[in-house]
Amino acid sequence: MTKLINIPEKLSHLNYVAGVDEVGRGVLAGPVVTAAVILPKDFDNELIKDSKKLSEKKRKQAYDIIIESAIDYSVDFVGPDFVDDMNILQATMFGMHKSLSNLKTTPEHILVDGNYFNGYKDIDHTCVIKGDNTYYSIAAASILAKVTRDEYMKNLHKEHPKYKWESNKGYGSKDHIQSIKEHGPTPHHRMTFLKNILV
Repeated sequence: MTKLINIPEKLSHLNYVAGVDEVGRGVLAGPVVTAAVILPKDFDNELIKDSKKLSEKKRKQAYDIIIESAIDYSVDFVGPDFVDDMNILQATMFGMHKSLSNLKTTPEHILVDGNYFNGYKDIDHTCVIKGDNTYYSIAAASILAKVTRDEYMKNLHKEHPKYKWESNKGYGSKDHIQSIKEHGPTPHHRMTFLKNILV
């Protein structure tokens, strides 16, 4: 397996490079959660990798390491109303900008997971496909976003247990879709995502 690196060689002269990622773009219910993380240049920990490649227990361990090690970090929510009003792409960009603006340390460069990003202020950025499997800072952002969102959906599950968000986290699993058909949507559902279900 390829070992993650901290920042690209061409950015090695910089001290504050932020990694940005999101979780929850494709869910039927709940928020998009975005995160921005600035790690020390010498950060190196093999537990930090793409959040999808870690068990829940490992993700929580990694979460604690990131919180303790980061120069700065921010985790932010964009709710379903915003997603419905703005569309999912623009809501994601809004969330990423929100996370960057909530950093106390101004990044000198931004590494973004994916192939698209609306520029933030006048700070240079680089889009990286599979960035959470390439750079520590993006992987760290994915872990903070994933752990935060999963915990949020588990708590939301207590209010709406019929939808089984504790296990499906708001994604379009068979049991979740069946529950929507039987009980209707909640205020936490993205109505624009339910058009083909509520027919």
